This record gives sequence, structure tokens and C-alpha cells, in this order.
Amino acid sequence: MTSSNEIHKPVPKRAMLLAAGLATRLKHLRQNGPKALLTVGGRTLLDHALDRLEEAGIEEVMINLHYKGEMIRDHLAKEDRKSLNISFSDESDKLMDTGGGVAKALDYFGNQPFFIINAKQIWTNGYINTLQRLADGWDDDKMDALLLMIPTVAATGYEGVGDYDMMPDGRLKRRKQGHVAPFIYAFQIIHPRLFKDCPEGPFSLNLLWDKAEEEGRLYGIRHDGTWIHVGTPEALAEAEAALQDP
Repeated sequence: MTSSNEIHKPVPKRAMLLAAGLATRLKHLRQNGPKALLTVGGRTLLDHALDRLEEAGIEEVMINLHYKGEMIRDHLAKEDRKSLNISFSDESDKLMDTGGGVAKALDYFGNQPFFIINAKQIWTNGYINTLQRLADGWDDDKMDALLLMIPTVAATGYEGVGDYDMMPDGRLKRRKQGHVAPFIYAFQIIHPRLFKDCPEGPFSLNLLWDKAEEEGRLYGIRHDGTWIHVGTPEALAEAEAALQDP
């Protein structure tokens, strides 16, 4: 529970929700719709993410669409989300990857920091709201991106060798090839300036993280709640089990 004496920074009011991935490893489970509409714990992955955004006070969300995107539009048309203004970026003709997808919709965010969330993950808050923690940790003078970091040992549904080492001051260092790193990244606050001179067409957000790291402007903050990655049928089963635990 948050103390009433705590003073928090304003949370960015806009977010990009990535829902256009192909999810090839879940193909047989999503054959009747996009991955974002897979149900875990009685709610779709899309709704899990939107629930967390609403809780944090986000007001405007841009969702990118690709495979059967009309099903996401139809699903949300039936939802009662009066506190969220939802827009769509259509990638039906060409999938833009994570970075290209955000770049395509960049004008929507003006010149203010915003959240980028991927619909393939579910998280719970820790001591305070997770998105509020990111907002509190944001320092516009020294950061271009602030990533939520998950310890690999606590990442449900993840099997890999990690992404980053995190320095005592929060700066991130990409895992060296052949090494193991203790953290993976989940989602982030990013400033639009990091997209300056970015490639045209599809590209990964990792390109921008590397750019920010080179300039000493890539930081992380450790998550203090639970986090679940839903990328394989096995991970989907793990997510169901994790959400059922008391």
C-alpha cells in the first residue's frame, strides 16, 4: 500500500500497445484470432494490458494491428473503457516490427515521453503501481529510455540468457555475446527524440536501445511485482498456473 505522504511524478498520459506480432510459436492456439486475444486467467492478453494502463491513469492508447486486426477492433468496440481513448495504427499491408511500428505512429505522441507496452506480457504491481514507478524514475535530462527490468530467475515463461546487466546507477549494458545477463527488459518509457534519424520501414526497438546505451542515456529500474511472458504454448500454461496461485 502506498503512503499518502509519498509524492509522485505525473505519469505520461499516452502509451503504445504493440499487438501486431505474428506469434508463430502460438500459431495453432491463435488460428481463430490474433495473439492479443488469447485468454489467460479469464481475460485476453489485450485486456490484461489495458487494465494496467487504466489503473495507472493513462488516457490515450495507440494499438498497432496486423493479423486479423479487425477482430481486435471488434473486441474493443464491445468493451466499456470510457477512461481510455483508443486509436489504431494499421500494419495489415506490412508488418513494421517493434521499432518501425512505433515510428509509424510517432506523430501521435508529440514531443513528450510515452510508454511502450507489448501485449504478450502480463504483470502485477508491487509496492506501488509499476507504471507510476517508471514515471517516478524518469529523468528527462539524462534519459532517452527507461526500461522495466525483470530478473531472469523471476521471469515466468522466459527461457533465455538475459538481455542486460544493470549498473548501480541504473544504466544498462547489453549482454556480451556468449555471456549470461541477469535481467531482461519488459516495457519502457521512451522519449520521441530517440527516433531521430531512425530507419524507414521495419526495424527492432533494440536498435534504439543500443543507440541510447552508446550515448549513456539507457537506464533501467527493477520490477518489484510478478511478470509473465506469453510466447509459447508452454508459457501460456505457466501463465494460467501463475494467475491461479494465491
